[in-house]
Amino acid sequence: MRTLVLNAGYEPLGVVSFKRALILVLSEKATILAGSEERLIHSARASLALPSVILLSRYVRVPTARRVPVTRRGVLRRDAWRCAYCAKAANTIDHVQPKSKGGADTWENLVACCLKCNNAKGDKTLNEIGWTLGFQPKMPSGSHWLVRGVDRLEPEWDSFLGLATAA
Repeated sequence: MRTLVLNAGYEPLGVVSFKRALILVLSEKATILAGSEERLIHSARASLALPSVILLSRYVRVPTARRVPVTRRGVLRRDAWRCAYCAKAANTIDHVQPKSKGGADTWENLVACCLKCNNAKGDKTLNEIGWTLGFQPKMPSGSHWLVRGVDRLEPEWDSFLGLATAA
């Protein structure tokens, strides 16, 4: 079970294990905002809901002008694990403009790709092989992309990440 951590300004900071979340709650450094009432953690003196979202009691500043770091997993997640060229399941990433021809490791130059298309494209540009992209790759946006440790979202987090209004 994973727990979303919010600072005192209700900004998402990251994701921790439920054990770490319980330690923060029991040491009075955080309070539980959302939890599973069906799943309780029992101690000698209390019973607590298994925390899904906790709020730190002390304010922790979040830098405002942060860029989402480019990672292999992030590119695959942005493209919904689908190949940018054939829309089949993707398991690797590809440089649209090959590195050997000046391409960089940026959100705008990386796409999810299946192994078959990656091998067929090789070290060529899209113009050289006559392929096109169905979308323009770009850096993902939204607070959940800036939160460390969020690979998959829990439904209880939606209202805290502002996803309910964005959807």
